[in-house]
Amino acid sequence: MVSDERALATRLAASEDTELARIFAARSVSPAAPWHDFFDASAGLLDPVSVERAIARLPRIDLVALAATTPGTAVAAPPPELNALALTGEDGVPFAAVTERIRVLAESRPDAFTPAPAIGPPARADAASAAAAAERAFTTVGALADVLLAGLNVPLNRTGTGAVSALDRRRLTDAGALESAHDVDDLVAAAGAADLMTPVDRTWAVTETGTRWLESSTLDRWTAIAEGLRDAVPVGLRTANGGYQSPALWASAYPLDVEWADRAARLRRIAEQWGLYTSSGAEPEWTAPLRAGAAPVAAALSAHLPAEIDRVYLQADLTAIAPGPLAPGLDLRLRTIARRESRAQASTYRFSTESLGAGMTEGETAESIRGFLSGLSLTGIPQPLQYLIDSTAARYGLIRVREDEASARTTVEVGDTSLLESILVDHSLRPLGLIRDGDALSSRVGRDAIYWSLVDARYPVVAISETGEPESLHRRPHAVDAPGPSQPTEVYARLIGAIRAGHETDADAAWLGRELEQAVRAKSAIVVVVRMPDGSERSLTLEASGLGGGRLRGRDRGADVERTLPVSSIVSVHSA
Repeated sequence: MVSDERALATRLAASEDTELARIFAARSVSPAAPWHDFFDASAGLLDPVSVERAIARLPRIDLVALAATTPGTAVAAPPPELNALALTGEDGVPFAAVTERIRVLAESRPDAFTPAPAIGPPARADAASAAAAAERAFTTVGALADVLLAGLNVPLNRTGTGAVSALDRRRLTDAGALESAHDVDDLVAAAGAADLMTPVDRTWAVTETGTRWLESSTLDRWTAIAEGLRDAVPVGLRTANGGYQSPALWASAYPLDVEWADRAARLRRIAEQWGLYTSSGAEPEWTAPLRAGAAPVAAALSAHLPAEIDRVYLQADLTAIAPGPLAPGLDLRLRTIARRESRAQASTYRFSTESLGAGMTEGETAESIRGFLSGLSLTGIPQPLQYLIDSTAARYGLIRVREDEASARTTVEVGDTSLLESILVDHSLRPLGLIRDGDALSSRVGRDAIYWSLVDARYPVVAISETGEPESLHRRPHAVDAPGPSQPTEVYARLIGAIRAGHETDADAAWLGRELEQAVRAKSAIVVVVRMPDGSERSLTLEASGLGGGRLRGRDRGADVERTLPVSSIVSVHSA
C-alpha cells in the first residue's frame, strides 16, 4: 500500500510550477524551506504543525465535512480547497495526518465542527435607516474618488502588511479626502475588490478600470463596488448561487482562524460604509438581490441620493461654488485646474496660478479652460479669473525641456534671463547638474527627471517631444488591468528549482532510498525484500546501521549476523 507521504510526493512531482507555488503559498511554506526533493516537501506538508495550521484556515463547512469522515473514506463531495491545500489525496480521502489532527481539534473545540445554525435573511431596513445607509454610501463613493485621484500620478505607498503608509494617510487626511486616517485601508480594500487599485511593488496603484470608474456616475460607481465586494467575499461566506451568507453568520464562518474575528468585523464595517447594511444589521431593499448573487437594485438606492448638478457659480474671489453634488465627470475635470477646498453636497473649488499651471501640464490650454468654464458657469467667467488664466498661460512654457539627441544631453531653454539665473542658484536643483550653455542650460540627467524637478520647484515648465510639440507627462503610468507574473511562482522559484533538481527521475528508487536513509538514521528494524541472483525474492529483518556506496548494512535478526546488501537488489522495505 502506497503511504500518504509517497502519494503526495508523487502528486507534487507531477504538478506544474504554478500549481506547486499555489500550494506552497496556501500552506504558508517558507521560500527558504530546507527541502531537497519532493519527499522532503511531502513530509513538510504532512507535518502535524503544518497540517493544523492549514486546518485552522478552513471554513466551518469544510471542518464539518472532515469531522464526519471516517478514516480511510473519502469526503462526500470534497470541497476543492481541501485538495488545493494538499489535505486529501486525489481520491478525496484525507491523509492520515489530517484525520488525526481533526480528531485532536474536535476534542478541544467541538463547537468548530458543528454545522452553523439555520438563520433567516436579515431584517428589512425601515425608510429612515435606508436613507441613512444611502447617505453613507454617497459619502463613501466621494471619499474613494478622492483616494483614487490622489493615487493617479503618485501611487499610495503600502507597508509589508498591505496597509497604506502613515505618510500617505496624513497626505489624504490633510487634503480633506478622509474624515479619519483609519478609513483609507477600508477604502483601498473596497477598491481592490472591484479591481480599481492593485498592488505594484510596494505601492497601491490605480488601474485603468479605476480611471474609468472615476469618469462614471455616482450610481455606476457604487454598483461597481457593491458587485466587487460580493464577488470578493471569502469562500467560507459564499453560497451556491454566487451570493453570500447572511451577515449574522460571518463572525462564525472560520471558527479556528484566530485572525478571522478582525477580518469579519472589517467586512461588516465596509458593508456598512457602502450602504449595504445598517449599523443594526438590517438590509436595505437594494442589497437583497446582491446577497442572492444578482445585481443590486441600483434604482432603489438612486431614490435616496441627491440629484447631481452640471453647473457652478464662478466668483470674483477666484472660487467656484457647486450648489449640489457636481456630476463626477465635471468634478474630475474641474479639479485638474482648481483645488477643492471643501467637500459636501455643496463644494468649493479655488483657482490659483499653481492649479491652472497643473492643468496646463496635463494638456489644458487657456482656450480649453475658458471653453470648459463658460459651459459650466451660471455666472460667466469673472474678470479676475480671466486675467489669472491669461497670465498663467503667458507664463506657462517659459521653460522648455527637451532631449538633445546629438549630444545625448537634456537641454533646458529658458525664455527669461532672470528666470534662468534663478534656476542656476536654486539649491533644490543642484543635483541636476545644470550648466549654462549659451542662452540655455544643459544636463546629463534625463528629460523627465529634470521636468519633474522643475515642476516640484514650481517653475513654469513644459516638456517637448521629439517632434517639437508640448507633451503631457505623468509621474508614473497607471497600472494595467492585465495581471502580471504570478507572484507565488516568483516567490517560490528558487525552492521549486531546488526540489526538482534534487528529485530523481525514478520515483520508486528515490522513495526506497529515502526509506532506507530514515531507517538508518533512526537505527530502526526493517523488513527488506531482496531479489536473489536466481530471480527469487527473500525477506530479511534487519536492524539498519549504515548506508553508503550503494549498499545497506545491518544485523540480520534471524541469523544474528551482519549483512551488507546491494541497494539495487532491494525490492521493497517496510517497518518490522
